[in-house]
Amino acid sequence: MKPEAGKLIAVAAGHLMMKTAPALEPGYEQSSVAGLAALLMAAGEELERGVARRVEENAAMRRLFRLGAQRLGRPDLYPRLEEASVSTDESLLISDLERSNAELRELLIEMHAHVETLDNDAARMLERLIWRELVASTERRRLGLESF
Repeated sequence: MKPEAGKLIAVAAGHLMMKTAPALEPGYEQSSVAGLAALLMAAGEELERGVARRVEENAAMRRLFRLGAQRLGRPDLYPRLEEASVSTDESLLISDLERSNAELRELLIEMHAHVETLDNDAARMLERLIWRELVASTERRRLGLESF
């Protein structure tokens, strides 16, 4: 037997929602079990897309750093943007991807703060691209309604 985590989570969540919760007296425990089932469904959704989302976000931030390195004149920021723009994800483990994502996000915040201090067309264009990626990142993380 090959245990598939997504199917296991779906079966467990379905059992909690359809069998266990209705068998309990209405109240706190029934609500807790139903809430746990919903959290399991959300975890299953994140399990399915977690690697792809993080790889996509990391690549998007690296593209922004490439643009930023070409257009920003801050000497202390340039080498870090350049280095981050050519970095790669060494592993597809979610914990490793999440660590990279957090490091890249810190640099993105610093670059964004610097871009906001500049008064030129290149900075405004880069700022729009940064905001576009932040919105896209939020959308990537949105849970489907079927999870609840």
